[in-house]
Amino acid sequence: MNYKPIIIVAGEPNSVFFEIFFKVIKKKIKSPIILIASEKLIIKQASVLRKKISLNLINENDVIKKKNNLKKINLINVDFKQTKAFEKITPRSNEYISSCFQIALRLIKNNISNKFINGPISKKTFLKNKFNGITEFLAKKTNTKDFAMIIYNKKLSVCPLTTHLPIKYVSKRINKLELIKKVRLVDKFWKIKFNKKIKIGVTGLNPHCESIDSFNEDKSIIYPTIKKLKKLKYDIQGPLAADTIFLKNNRKKFNLIIGMYHDQVLAPIKTLFEYEAINITIGLPFIRVSPDHGPNESMLGKNKSNHLSLHNSIKFLDF
Repeated sequence: MNYKPIIIVAGEPNSVFFEIFFKVIKKKIKSPIILIASEKLIIKQASVLRKKISLNLINENDVIKKKNNLKKINLINVDFKQTKAFEKITPRSNEYISSCFQIALRLIKNNISNKFINGPISKKTFLKNKFNGITEFLAKKTNTKDFAMIIYNKKLSVCPLTTHLPIKYVSKRINKLELIKKVRLVDKFWKIKFNKKIKIGVTGLNPHCESIDSFNEDKSIIYPTIKKLKKLKYDIQGPLAADTIFLKNNRKKFNLIIGMYHDQVLAPIKTLFEYEAINITIGLPFIRVSPDHGPNESMLGKNKSNHLSLHNSIKFLDF
């Protein structure tokens, strides 16, 4: 059986990505991997971490023309000048990261694969306040209007209605249309990927879904939207109090919980599953997955970082 390759952009060069990648590639993987990164940097970090890695150097144009015989781990080299194996994260790597993304998107556009992983990116330096996160960056690059971020675990997943948005702007972005779009996206994804109807719980915005303000978003926006979605035959409940929805007997009623903002649902899901969760962007022309952690600059070169999230990201796409 021929498996489409998994395209991986290594991301921030001064992150723990290569360390966890060296650990993961020892596992059994059926799909070929096309890694887009700096060969010199890989060699430097492998030397410091005392890891051995065998890379099959390939050319982007040859891949597109299908002239390459892909092996287990294939590398498209992108030049990045760095004297040491590890340095501080700075904007100096922005051009390199951008080039890696451009190559990956060209490969996807040419139907080489629809499976894509990116390693950790420093939002502060790479996105430069132009995008809230890589989710929004990739949506813009692919002209995708409707998309959603899912933190996935087979036991329970979450989806924030607003993503990497300062809390003071959240209430202004909550509306009926956005909630309907997110429900439709996750419902479609579950049907295609898992061949099952999804059970969705929705949190309220305010504590206990109550507000001392004259306008209550839970009562005026969320409740009537869920009532409408129920009439459309979606299996959905809410608004439910965010401080109790994740209790054991409550969360087992759902496959996925939609929250109103990032930390409302990401904090509990990471507490429950830690590195056993992955970040999936749905609605793009391809399946985008990333490990659910950042560059972790403080752990560079220590060889102590947990590789499970990257391992689960690759497993999710290994079909």
